[in-house]
Amino acid sequence: MRRCLLGALAGALLLTGCTSGAGAADVADGREFRFVQGTPSGEVIPPAERAAAPEFGGETLDGAPFDSAELDGGIAVLNFWGSWCAPCRVESPQFQEVYAEVRDRGVRFLGVNVKDTDQLARAFEDSSGIEFPSLYDPRGEVALAFRDYPANAIPSTVVLDAQGRVAAVYTGAVQQEDLRAVLDLLMAEEG
Repeated sequence: MRRCLLGALAGALLLTGCTSGAGAADVADGREFRFVQGTPSGEVIPPAERAAAPEFGGETLDGAPFDSAELDGGIAVLNFWGSWCAPCRVESPQFQEVYAEVRDRGVRFLGVNVKDTDQLARAFEDSSGIEFPSLYDPRGEVALAFRDYPANAIPSTVVLDAQGRVAAVYTGAVQQEDLRAVLDLLMAEEG
């Protein structure tokens, strides 16, 4: 009985994403960084209902400046992650695999590291073999810019179409086949 309860609890945690403390973390401007229940299959937004992604910027884990305008004109996958997040540890190598398949087709990937030290985040990327860049966002400010979707759950993934609009949102870990399917859909929209 105890094993069944522990298994059910572990499954629930995987579906809801990672949590920290009481379920919220303070950010610099007094707002909170919330953790919400996952939507494992994600939500693909019909083209007529898509809204422009918010503008954001910062510094990548390798110290380079980054502005969201760098994503203009192509499909982009934004993955919000933390080294402390168990589903992220499972998901990251799978993202790298999909990235390797589609990067030559103009699809860009950007990780957004949340609530980590830069040393832990870089070590995580190195150990996972991640080749795409990640923004360093220790206070979750970029995630808060996407709070309407909600990217303030960890892990979360937001997929942008070639017009820079939010085309799909996943809270919780994303399955490779789901990510490939939405990327195929968006590449087909481009013609």
